[in-house]
Amino acid sequence: MEKKRGTKMVLAIVNDHDAQSLLEALNKKGFQATRMASTGGFLREGNTTFLIGTEEDKIEDLLAIIKEKCQTRKKIIAPMSPVANTLENYYSFPMEVQVGGATIFIVDVDQFIKI
Repeated sequence: MEKKRGTKMVLAIVNDHDAQSLLEALNKKGFQATRMASTGGFLREGNTTFLIGTEEDKIEDLLAIIKEKCQTRKKIIAPMSPVANTLENYYSFPMEVQVGGATIFIVDVDQFIKI
């Protein structure tokens, strides 16, 4: 059992389209990450959630990699049929939405155990 001061767990939720290039960049810089499929948001599109354990002094480097690989972009989505969805999600005209980017949580780690 190992207890380190300044160990952080970073949870980064990114668009599926950015996930592979992010994983490659993380590995190239020596970060180890666990990749999990996830869904959510207005478009209900696929996301990827990365779990990344790192030391506090490496957080800025990690955030720079995520920012570089997970840029936001605009996308036009077609109207949705009210038959296919509930009325609360119904819209009758094409919409421009922002996709990509990342949602990041940084959590203190009390213990790190590697067996």
